[in-house]
Amino acid sequence: MRQAARAGTAGSDDRADGVPLDSDGTPHGQPVLDRLVALLDLERIEENIFRGVSPADSPVRVFGGQVAGQALVAAGRTVPADRRVHSLHSYFIRGGDPRVPIVYEVDRIRDGRSFTTRRVVAVQHGKAIFSLSASFQLDEPGLDHAEGMPQVPDPESLPTYAESAKGYLEKIGLARQPRPIDIRYVTPPPWQARDSGHREARSQVWMRADGVLPEDDLLNVCVLAYASDMTLLDSVLTRHGVYWGTDKVLGASLDHAMWFHRPFRADEWFLYDCESPSASNARGLATGRFFTRDGLLVATVVQEGLLRVIR
Repeated sequence: MRQAARAGTAGSDDRADGVPLDSDGTPHGQPVLDRLVALLDLERIEENIFRGVSPADSPVRVFGGQVAGQALVAAGRTVPADRRVHSLHSYFIRGGDPRVPIVYEVDRIRDGRSFTTRRVVAVQHGKAIFSLSASFQLDEPGLDHAEGMPQVPDPESLPTYAESAKGYLEKIGLARQPRPIDIRYVTPPPWQARDSGHREARSQVWMRADGVLPEDDLLNVCVLAYASDMTLLDSVLTRHGVYWGTDKVLGASLDHAMWFHRPFRADEWFLYDCESPSASNARGLATGRFFTRDGLLVATVVQEGLLRVIR
């Protein structure tokens, strides 16, 4: 994958689209985003085998969005460039070890006239930790409609993630690690909702890659897949007034499905509108919809997570 394009004029404060710029004219979050782009740039070991690594500052387990994004990259690199991914279905099987590389084995299930299907298994220590099935399609005309976007405040009017989490990150002993995804909460963040008594099973955030991405359709989709795992289960936790680090909640993604409806750029603002219809038997279900800033629905997400509350 190409390195992210640079934009802006030296000495300017912001790009025309509102991305903050450093004094040299590069987007402020570009170095962190470039590391994510490099993380998704898998090494090809064999025709259908790829290898990926985790960031040096990873937590105890590999982030689920990372392994999903890398697996989708592996699948996409065996598919003709004129076919866009339209859906993926995946299972998290074991926790990933961030200290060792992850091997992605691609099975070329089918190459049809309009659709291409791939299955990917991520392996560590000789065992599967994640599996993904993805379908790619040639663009073609057809029926077209989309549900409208909820009315929400503009992202520029909302505090940054660091501002929203001020005091909370220090309280749970976490340093403010730079994030490749800029997140602005529309609904109360879960750590605030826990104390305020807000109990709606819904989470809304504005998101975008914190910098500029290359003109690469697959990369933009993979960055969205990475971001989709970041706040989805908030809708479950908020409903019950608990959150990671503050309460004794143990959680992990169990499965993750996405449908990509229309092309988009992941470095432009999109609203992630999530809600939880059900939680039971130590599992919580969450659904999410991604809208562009002008209100176009571009992707839908469903995930079930393991959520154990230790009394």
